[in-house]
Amino acid sequence: MNLVWNRLLPFLAWLPGVNRQILKADFVAGLTGAIIVLPQGVAFATIAGMPPEYGLYAGMVPAIIAALFGSSRLLVSGPTTAASIVLFSSLSVFAEPGSADYVTLALTLTFMVGAIELGLGLARMGALVNFISHSVIVGFTAGAAILIAAKQLKNFFGVTIEGGGHLHDILIKFGQQITEINPWVTGVALATLLSGIAVKRWWPKMPYLIVSMLVGSFLAWGLNRWLGFEQTGISTVGALPRSLPPLSAPDLSLETIKNLMPAAIAVSLFALTEAVSIGRALAAKTGQRIDGNQEFIGQGLSNLFGAFFSSYVATGSFNRSGVNYQAGAKTPLAAVFAGVLLVGVVLLVAPLAAYLPNATMAGILFIVAWGLIDFHEIKHIFASSKREIAVFLVTFLGALFLELELAIFAGVLLSLILYLERVSKPRIVTRAPDPRLPRRAFSSDPTLPQCPQLKIIRIDGSIFFGSVNHVQEAFDRFRKQNPEQKHLALVARGINFVDLQGGEALVAEAKRRRADGGDFYLIDVKQGLWDDLERCGCLDETGARNVFMSKTAAIRAIFQKLDRNICKTCTRRIFEECQSVEYEGEESLPEKQ
Repeated sequence: MNLVWNRLLPFLAWLPGVNRQILKADFVAGLTGAIIVLPQGVAFATIAGMPPEYGLYAGMVPAIIAALFGSSRLLVSGPTTAASIVLFSSLSVFAEPGSADYVTLALTLTFMVGAIELGLGLARMGALVNFISHSVIVGFTAGAAILIAAKQLKNFFGVTIEGGGHLHDILIKFGQQITEINPWVTGVALATLLSGIAVKRWWPKMPYLIVSMLVGSFLAWGLNRWLGFEQTGISTVGALPRSLPPLSAPDLSLETIKNLMPAAIAVSLFALTEAVSIGRALAAKTGQRIDGNQEFIGQGLSNLFGAFFSSYVATGSFNRSGVNYQAGAKTPLAAVFAGVLLVGVVLLVAPLAAYLPNATMAGILFIVAWGLIDFHEIKHIFASSKREIAVFLVTFLGALFLELELAIFAGVLLSLILYLERVSKPRIVTRAPDPRLPRRAFSSDPTLPQCPQLKIIRIDGSIFFGSVNHVQEAFDRFRKQNPEQKHLALVARGINFVDLQGGEALVAEAKRRRADGGDFYLIDVKQGLWDDLERCGCLDETGARNVFMSKTAAIRAIFQKLDRNICKTCTRRIFEECQSVEYEGEESLPEKQ
């Protein structure tokens, strides 16, 4: 019963252990997180095409719900760059960014994402994120980073670029406006960018985004006051509403759901991967274990509730979670405090957004975009394998030149195809006794002599419908290369399972071997493999007497079936049993070392 309650109300597992010291540490961490999310929330809402205050709303209710119903003790949910840019890419084709219709679509998408996440969690599909390659994440975020910077070129340089479009469209339009660059706007954006870089490099303990935001805002205020807005053209974000998140409602019409479903699936998969990955990374530092299914439930509930409290898609935030950990958070109460305190912070500082220039926001987003590109991981991917490089490039280039949700799907699909291609070709090696090893253990050394009548192989991988063709081709190749080796022994220790089609392939090979005057044997069979063969009725066909638990017993039994006339003239004598057969060749055998 306790286990059931812990799944329904997971906060019951950690809440009783909270004491005054933990409460104080969580409060300090929560206050730090509430301050940090101010520039981030406004920046992310700008990326998403939402009114700036919605980025702050997304850091309130969703953060509290995800903390109470998730499994991670340090993960903080809220708006993120990746989710924001996918939302903009998906919704800008249906409505004008920032409009009331656009906001309604964003809330609807949030509700759909929450429903999908919750459904996957209740269905115990937490392992689903394991099938999304890390290269997909790295490629997508790198492509998204470049898009973020490209979409802010108009605010960074004070030019007019109509609409959004793909990367090449934005660059072409910017090139046409390059003579219209506003030096005052560009100066404010550069001051923001350079001050943020300087603080992050030389004073890493200071909140560099807040410092850079203040530098850009004061500079813009001074220029506008000195020269006037007509001269500088430095526009501001405008004052934010000084209120709690207003109640809202998604549009659940069938047409809207149909239009948004592809984006909802893509955002759900990416958001869950992001949240679980961050949770696991933090858990590795604290020794905690993450329940993927519970995390799915927590993320789903956070978005379902958020859709009714003016929040757009929220997921695990790497920046806020990292700050939460570094600030000394002990339990999810820190994320709860962050969400609650953010309400108070917004009520106090919302009017000050009237002094926040768009150029400053562009400079901040340039810093955010640069931080998204993980050069170390990209270098690691290019040094690893061609498969990972292909997945990275497909996702990266797809993010730049396709719709972002299509880029995610393309990367995930390619990674799955490459994985299936790999497991469909299990490693098949020839084995032979090695006199140099203790007890003449089997080895894959190609220089070792083989028995002229018996072929011994090992398969490392499962034999299922996807790999049957590869295994059968290997069987055919062995028969053609060495037709005199009529007996085939398969060391099955590396085979995890066999499906019906795989079992039938083994039965067919056994029949062929017997028709040729030989036989087929299985050595070192795992219990799971034995059960699979028994269930499909293949064990009777292959012959239970031809299944051996050890190599020694197998060679002793197989040797009795070999042609003694061939054994008498064989000079290889690779088995100990061979010594019992008198040699009748023209030359004497070499003395045994």
